[in-house]
Amino acid sequence: MTATVEYTAAADASVDEAVARLVEEFRPRLRPQVVGTVVASCRRDLSGVPVTALPEMVERLARTRLQSVA
Repeated sequence: MTATVEYTAAADASVDEAVARLVEEFRPRLRPQVVGTVVASCRRDLSGVPVTALPEMVERLARTRLQSVA
């Protein structure tokens, strides 16, 4: 079970990095709080995705959703 926790923490760290990249990409059109909320929503929506693919898929989905509102 410890390995699962470590993988989840690593995936969430990668998701945090995606938030930082997307904040820069969508500045000044969208506030950082909006970007963070969208990324968190994407993370929840993709909860069944394999951990190794999660960071990339979350960032792609979040970018698509943010582009639709920006």
